Amino acid sequence: METLPKGLTLKLCEGAFPLSTDSMVLAHFVRLPKNARVLDLGSGCGALGLLLCAKDDRCQVTGLELTENAHLTALDNIRENALHSRMESICGDLRTIDQYFSPGTFSCCISNPPYFSGGPASLTVPLARRDDCCSPEELLRSASIALKFGGDFFLVHKPEKLAQLIACGASNAMEAKQLRLVRHKEGGPITTILLQFRKGGKPGLIIDEFCLFDSRGDMTPYYREVYHIS
Repeated sequence: METLPKGLTLKLCEGAFPLSTDSMVLAHFVRLPKNARVLDLGSGCGALGLLLCAKDDRCQVTGLELTENAHLTALDNIRENALHSRMESICGDLRTIDQYFSPGTFSCCISNPPYFSGGPASLTVPLARRDDCCSPEELLRSASIALKFGGDFFLVHKPEKLAQLIACGASNAMEAKQLRLVRHKEGGPITTILLQFRKGGKPGLIIDEFCLFDSRGDMTPYYREVYHIS
């Protein structure tokens, strides 16, 4: 059981990954419009939805998750945190997103998607970490369909996928608007990227950079903000 901000809790299903830095930095990166209606693509056990509900008490979050075990655990988490009026989980495939929602339903999308390439060599990697069912092209296409014009899509990924993600966004009317580079330690390599896309957005990309730990290995102010450490 993980403890989240504002007293919320997160239960994980068997085989699920623990609450990750990726989810924490993404939730911190997201900027929600007033009374946001959010779609979490590949929502797992509902970690991002819970973090956003703790962050903004006016947002509503719908999770779309392919694996049944994670979906059922998300329903448990919604019930345990008394968030029935603000969160829901749907067991479904984002590649057929138009079967679940009308185009333009959501004002914001989020995703902590799979990073590892599919194929025979990856079969030992849990589905939640493989992109067999969630390639960058499929992910950006789904977000574009779900979002209203002017809506934002926030995601976390690995730096080697940056060019592909921006290209897939452009081909789906999604303009990259902000790129955040995250280093685990000052002076170390970039380990994580955070991207904000805007459906129908004009060209113009803001780039910033943060480190989780300084050169001595101490927590940075950024890390403290992400993890709500005073």
